Amino acid sequence: MLFWIVAAALTAAVVLLIVPPLLRKPEGAAEERAAYDLEVYRDQLGELERDQGRGLISEAQAAAARAEIGRRMLAIADRGKGPVKNGAKNGAKNAEKAKAPAARAPRSAMALAALLAVLLPLGTLAVYGKLGRPELPAQPLASRNLDHERGGPPKNVLAAMDKLKAQLAETPDDPQGWAILGQAYAKMGRLPEAADALGKAVALAGDDLELLGSYGEVLISANGGTVPDEARKTFDRVLAKDPAEPRARFYAALARFQAGDTKDALERWSALLAESHADAPWVPIVRTQIAEAAKALNLDPAKVTPEPLPAQQQPPVAQDQGQNQGQGQAQGQAEGEDQQQMIRGMVDGLAARLEANPDDVDGWLRLSRSYGVMGESAKAIDAARKARERAPQRPDVLVAYASALLSAEPRSSKPGPMPEEAVAALRQALAVEPDNRDALWLLGLNAAGVGQTTEATDLWTRLLAQFKPEEPEYTLIRARLDSLKAGG
Repeated sequence: MLFWIVAAALTAAVVLLIVPPLLRKPEGAAEERAAYDLEVYRDQLGELERDQGRGLISEAQAAAARAEIGRRMLAIADRGKGPVKNGAKNGAKNAEKAKAPAARAPRSAMALAALLAVLLPLGTLAVYGKLGRPELPAQPLASRNLDHERGGPPKNVLAAMDKLKAQLAETPDDPQGWAILGQAYAKMGRLPEAADALGKAVALAGDDLELLGSYGEVLISANGGTVPDEARKTFDRVLAKDPAEPRARFYAALARFQAGDTKDALERWSALLAESHADAPWVPIVRTQIAEAAKALNLDPAKVTPEPLPAQQQPPVAQDQGQNQGQGQAQGQAEGEDQQQMIRGMVDGLAARLEANPDDVDGWLRLSRSYGVMGESAKAIDAARKARERAPQRPDVLVAYASALLSAEPRSSKPGPMPEEAVAALRQALAVEPDNRDALWLLGLNAAGVGQTTEATDLWTRLLAQFKPEEPEYTLIRARLDSLKAGG
């Protein structure tokens, strides 16, 4: 019963808030308009007198203008829309009008008010009668399935995990069981428990390289993207068995970088890049880390970044080797999935670290580039936007934000205008750093695409002056400028 009393009181309060304004008529609108008009006419009369006194108009012209202004003032007074100056009769009328009751609202407003006063309570009651369930008892927090409400794992998965934990309690020397449990915890985001389970699996399995790599990655993710000492030792164990393992090499270098040994980290990443094929999925991330380490050492990233090996080519397979071919494809697919999982783990670790330390502008830029390489444009834009929010005057941040926006645009062979938000960011970068090469180039492309040849020529001429004639960039920009002059 208390529920219905509260519901009725709330409904009545809403009706009282909505209906009364509909029943009121705006007061004084016409009178205020008339008073304003009369004031304007009085100003015109005063101006007329001043013009006549200065000899700007003749007596006849002044008399005609006075007559016209007086006619308009009388017209307002005759319609009862305003007081006449010094008019006793109109003053009496205004006094009577003040004493008269306020005019009623229009019939349409009254009808709408009545309709709302009836339909609002009835409609509320009808909707609640169909969708509401007042007979349900209260649900204490302890009795609710919060994991299910939050979109957690299905009950059958949780039941299987409980069964696996019970088996491991009886046979704790099962490394495969602990590995499966740790991987399940990792997918659920329960990283400390995943690290504990995988640690027990590693202790039992010895030198299982795949298990060691998964354990190290989970330790990093649980530590917010920072490589803890246990993870560094784990990857060093992997490298002791397989010095070419790319995941272990990357994280071992990252551990040195985070510990302050930037030179060693740079050498490790450079060696990894030089020994990786160009189409290896980790190459873009390694390039990014090399550039960051080079900047920390005040080095030119272009000079210390080696070229990777040529992209791998799949050799032709004879028709009578169909079975071997199928096995090779399956193995290649499994390796590709492992590589993608490694990259995803690195990116997720970086994202987790940035959530814990959101003021790392360079970290947001790395995350944006990583998402861009992975083809996740929306996440790349969001990461670049967060970097811009924290460093709104850094030209490289503004250019990165614009580039993320441009990468999300659909590809087209026909040039056209860039998104306004990207153009604004590039112009801001150019205002802070007038010689910014990326901003000059991209703004020139935008200007050329919309037919603003003069602006494009100016921007690219400024860019051309920053290169020497023997550099390839000079030749490219020169060709673009010649094309603009030729109308291309």
